[in-house]
Amino acid sequence: MQHLQHKQPKATRREVLAGAAIFALATGLPIPAQAAGETPSPRIALLLKTVAQIVIPRSDTPGAGDVGVGAFLPLAFAHGLEGTREPWRGAAAADMLRADGSLRHDLWLDRELNRRAGRDFLALPSAQQAKIVAQLDGEAFPAGPPPATPNPWVAIKALILIGYYSSEAGASKELQYNLIPGRWDADIPLKPGDRAFSNDWTAVEFG
Repeated sequence: MQHLQHKQPKATRREVLAGAAIFALATGLPIPAQAAGETPSPRIALLLKTVAQIVIPRSDTPGAGDVGVGAFLPLAFAHGLEGTREPWRGAAAADMLRADGSLRHDLWLDRELNRRAGRDFLALPSAQQAKIVAQLDGEAFPAGPPPATPNPWVAIKALILIGYYSSEAGASKELQYNLIPGRWDADIPLKPGDRAFSNDWTAVEFG
């Protein structure tokens, strides 16, 4: 994870809501009214935006928090993307579980980061926040065999990446967008600074 920061325009609330609607239509899912009691509090909304920005920070393109991925995450959790509405197989406090046995990933993340910080995670300097998230990430994705106990961070990080690379900035600025490749090139020479390509992968995944 890089930590280069400079000013970039932020997504407006209208852009975030429009992006959520477009994503729902692209995936064939209904535009949700979030489950009762699951609309994120201002604190949780800020936490999700902060963590998304740590995972994909601002560089010469906007970061994940800048483009509204923090607002996308509660919608993704509500729909059960990346298995987030499946019965939870790991340990969790009862107040973090829904009636169907699935885990509230947003509540878990808040509690886990506060535990690691030893205080309010959001009150820490940004460098310390990034260090804590990096430690969590290293434990969830070890170099050796995967952990025996499921780690909620795996799904959270996957959804941050999906949200970002489904956004305009992620798909067409961070990556080079090519909706319909003209031909198959098995070996493309790359120069320093060249960006990876993206296309309409959601249609392949969900169509």
